[in-house]
Amino acid sequence: MTKNKTRVSMAGVLSAAALLAGVAAPAATAAPAAHHTHPGHSAREIPFTAAEVTARDGGGYEVTWKAPGVRKVAVRANGRTVAVGGAIGRVTVRGLPAADRQWFDLVPDRGERLRLADRLIRLEGTVNFRDAGDYRTRDGQWVRMGAVYRTDSLDKLTGDDLAKLKRLGIRVDYDLRTASERTSAPDRLPKGVRYVVADVLGADSPVFSMPETAAEAEQMMIDGEKAMVSGESAKAAYSTVFAGLSRDADGTLYHCTAGKDRTGWASAALLTALGVPRETVMADYLASNEYRAEANAAALAAMPAEQAAVYKPMLDVRAAYLNSGFAEVEDAYGSFAGYEKKALGMDARELRRLKADLLVG
Repeated sequence: MTKNKTRVSMAGVLSAAALLAGVAAPAATAAPAAHHTHPGHSAREIPFTAAEVTARDGGGYEVTWKAPGVRKVAVRANGRTVAVGGAIGRVTVRGLPAADRQWFDLVPDRGERLRLADRLIRLEGTVNFRDAGDYRTRDGQWVRMGAVYRTDSLDKLTGDDLAKLKRLGIRVDYDLRTASERTSAPDRLPKGVRYVVADVLGADSPVFSMPETAAEAEQMMIDGEKAMVSGESAKAAYSTVFAGLSRDADGTLYHCTAGKDRTGWASAALLTALGVPRETVMADYLASNEYRAEANAAALAAMPAEQAAVYKPMLDVRAAYLNSGFAEVEDAYGSFAGYEKKALGMDARELRRLKADLLVG
């Protein structure tokens, strides 16, 4: 232990951790893809309690679902039926034409269909670019896909990546990073995308002593999560994002450097506001560990073992981090509804409009 510890702001901690991990995507590039269509809203019940599409190496797709009480589910892609199953299904679909995103319609013999694609958007210059949709709410609705996206840094996007974002219909980019991050790694965006600064940490970023143990590093991340809930810059930034989402969510993108902390809270707050259960919100948050695994492992491998042990909590996302954010919501605002109103500036009308836009079923 050193007697005089280095002091650093939370902004510096998150920036340093993300830059250590790097943001270069794996060598494999994404398959080119078709522009998504806007799924129609329907008052009919969606019978699916679980459903997911996962792209597999080699070009195939695994489609899984659960639809209690349904006898038959047809899996359709590109206007034709590519598989058929029962109430519970797991099929692998191959031989489809190359596409930026391959969309599937799960069509039950009763109730409304569900439209899905792989959540991960494969780009050459990112590792954690994801669709914020494809989650079921407590009352049986689904967060529609193809509207809102979350990601890590956008400064390494290639020309092919920019063309893909254009085809995906990205219209507005909310940059949650600090001024120094934005200056050192400015976003690359398709022409015509509206760029909005929504600096979560800002000048009021809390200052910590640089950790010297893994336990100190974990506690710093826990305290930093709380600042993303009740800090003045954080409230202003997330209010800006949610105001935009409530006006028109389609084509919205928000991001920080690693796409896991500031972006993670943005998605956790959005999904919670839409009525997605906490365990599902947590699973979405923790998925950054999977998508960033290769980059994080490379960063840690380049350090001495003792240093890597201290830095690992700053590269991870952990349940304790997100739970501390929700605990801060309760302590500072009494409830998530209180947080929506007092911190995000969302009134009942805006919340209804957000749900009407982003929920189907």
